[in-house]
Amino acid sequence: MVLPARYRERLAEISNSQLVVTIDTDQPCLLLYPLNEWEIVEDKINALPGFNKVVRKIQRKLIGYATDIEVDANGRILLSGPLRTYAKLEKKVVLIGQGNKFELWDEQLWEQHCMEQDDDDEIPPSLAELSL
Repeated sequence: MVLPARYRERLAEISNSQLVVTIDTDQPCLLLYPLNEWEIVEDKINALPGFNKVVRKIQRKLIGYATDIEVDANGRILLSGPLRTYAKLEKKVVLIGQGNKFELWDEQLWEQHCMEQDDDDEIPPSLAELSL
């Protein structure tokens, strides 16, 4: 995958082109954080109450899949097989900017996701404050 030039330049400024990629726990996509942003998120994840089974499961997945990657001079990133498999990434992907992170989706899954109705799922208060 090749990052657009505008993203590469900003990433070089704020995180020396270092990213951390992990899974999204409720969608088949990947989350890409500049290293400095991931460190903030990781601290929040680790501060969550570990006695809650749902929280522990999310901690294991987010931190367990977290992988350091570097954007090369041509804007390319290399994703491991398990990450590509989790997100069902095929030939065409979509990179979605989300403020402090990016989401990486398989193009067909992204289109399906955009067509779905939003559910008003209940979010546990401790996770709502996390703002992943």
